[in-house]
Amino acid sequence: MKRLSHVDDKGKAKMVDVTGKKNQVRAARAEGFIFLQPNTVTLIRECKIKKGDVLTVAEIAGIQAGKKTSELIPLCHPLQITKLDVKAELKENGVAVSSYAKCIGQTGIEMEALTAVSTALLTVYDMCKAVDEEMIIGEIKLIEKTKSDLVE
Repeated sequence: MKRLSHVDDKGKAKMVDVTGKKNQVRAARAEGFIFLQPNTVTLIRECKIKKGDVLTVAEIAGIQAGKKTSELIPLCHPLQITKLDVKAELKENGVAVSSYAKCIGQTGIEMEALTAVSTALLTVYDMCKAVDEEMIIGEIKLIEKTKSDLVE
């Protein structure tokens, strides 16, 4: 079995030391979905949700959250994010959210991509909770993570 990197010899949680790792271009994509009632989808499409433009607010919330990931997830390293894109798209049965995060660093950026998607979906939930008591957030997943050497 593979040894967990965030656990010391005594089983206690620890932050991984990435000092010896080289800087690389790192990127990650994540996505998720919130299932909504048909009436809620209509209200979003017609911009009739009382709290405002659901899709735009969700995208901005996702970007803000992605930038704060190391403050939310205890063992995450703070990263210098160079790109963070969040898209919320209205579908027939809900809202699909996708994110793309990129940095130059010594550790991956997948937690930032996942945090961005999760928070965008929670924002849709918050903005629609007055009109839809049957919303379901699900299918949050990492789609891809990459790393490549810096081109000099």
